Amino acid sequence: MAFTSRSPSLTEHSGGASAIESHSIEHIPFAERHGKLWQQGPFWFLGNFQPFTLAIGFIGPALGLSLGWTVLASALGLVLGTFFMAFHASQGPQLGLPQMIQSRAQFGYRGVIVTLGATLFTFVGFNVVDTIIIDGGLESVFGWNATAVGIGIAIISVVLAIYGHDWLHRAFRVLFWLSAPCWLVLTAGILTGRVTGPAEAAPQAAGAGFTMVAFMVQFTATASYNITYAPYVSDYSRYLPRSTRTSHIVGSVFWGAVGSPLWLIPIGAWMAVTLGVSDPLAGIRDAGDQVVGGLGSVLTILSVLALVATMGLNAYSGALTVLTGIDSVRPMRPGRSSRILTISGLGVVWCVLGTVVISDFSTALSNALLLMLYLLVPWTAVNLVDYFYVRRGHYAITHLFRPDGIYGAWAWRGLVSYVAGLVLMTPFMVLSFFTGPVAKALGGVDVAFLAGLAVSGGLYYVLTRGLDVAAEGPAVAASERELAGGALTVSAQGGEPSGERPGFQPDFGGRTAVGELPAVDGLPTGDR
Repeated sequence: MAFTSRSPSLTEHSGGASAIESHSIEHIPFAERHGKLWQQGPFWFLGNFQPFTLAIGFIGPALGLSLGWTVLASALGLVLGTFFMAFHASQGPQLGLPQMIQSRAQFGYRGVIVTLGATLFTFVGFNVVDTIIIDGGLESVFGWNATAVGIGIAIISVVLAIYGHDWLHRAFRVLFWLSAPCWLVLTAGILTGRVTGPAEAAPQAAGAGFTMVAFMVQFTATASYNITYAPYVSDYSRYLPRSTRTSHIVGSVFWGAVGSPLWLIPIGAWMAVTLGVSDPLAGIRDAGDQVVGGLGSVLTILSVLALVATMGLNAYSGALTVLTGIDSVRPMRPGRSSRILTISGLGVVWCVLGTVVISDFSTALSNALLLMLYLLVPWTAVNLVDYFYVRRGHYAITHLFRPDGIYGAWAWRGLVSYVAGLVLMTPFMVLSFFTGPVAKALGGVDVAFLAGLAVSGGLYYVLTRGLDVAAEGPAVAASERELAGGALTVSAQGGEPSGERPGFQPDFGGRTAVGELPAVDGLPTGDR
């Protein structure tokens, strides 16, 4: 498979105002890099600025946890989960690749299929739960037919995902600026006591307290919420200039992704305790209408639109995951048509599951979050250890598209570390249908993901001590020279050379994993 596509015409360039994105899983040429670093913050803020996030706040109170303890557990979990998620963002500008293509360096050209199942489950699982939230919520609030709603939101999110990267960024920015003022008004109303709940909700609030099990369930749910974004992140930063600084993009993504749930999860917990609600959209409508007449309905619609846009995000990354899997078995030429067909197929799958097969929202939410966390934690540990400590950002990008390349078809170190993490997490797992023996001994406290991070990350680091990373130097250098041809082509948007230096290497503390690559000075700082 070619690692770059032909240079698109102006009408098909992903940055065009009305164009469908032409790229899929291939490397993004340097001449086509665009976007501003600051846009990553609002993008990931809006990604969590929706009813699913609000519903995470319901978990603790449902288990008897007080509002204060729910907020504390959520804050701690969010910081931990977002820490791991945000560091994946740096890989996008440096490598210009979708996240799971880069994972071939750790798991092999074909071995990456083992982890693709986990990531695809995440993308489809989120959209199934999102469909259940929207179907039930709009039926409850407005009396709309749930099946018709499910089909409608699937079509909208599929179309948004088909138009692709730039349209997702645009939609998220517009919805951010429309939603934020309304949420500010609602928050002010809550803080000033303008929102009150029914009398029957008072006993629940009075009886709430603290248990370690409930605290850890809330902590784990919020940690998993942003860790499960890890396979997405570089999909939406891969068009940024390669000169984008690691610290800057990590910070932008971190504060964006952590900001909105730190805002909405406490509101969700407050709604559960004070209003006694179990439906996030109904809670938004009831609380908003108490502050300003009609605000609840407006916020409900904006919240649904934000969630539908996030479903487009899941569909887009899900398609890249499927195409990566297909290419790993049978090399293909990537492009627009294959991405459109894959997105459409995924839309049918989650629409049927969310509208026909699964209806229990609370069970679906709890199990989906935990399963996503269990499956992704070993992957994120291996991927980050490889990128920041083993290869330190130096990869032969062209070899990621070759089954006979330097990374091999099956990379045993990554695969062993991933499977070992899953196996050793099992005794710590807590699900509605299974509780591991260690978790039982701990009274139902779930610390499985902490064990997975330590085991998979630590084992991979140990196993790669015998890996001769310096021997990859000639392949990395040859890959950079090959990519340089695309880096200096004429941009379809501006007609001028991009001016980017293709030999740029990230700074990871002064150490160079590949000794053959010279340091490059005097690079532009890129968009800030």
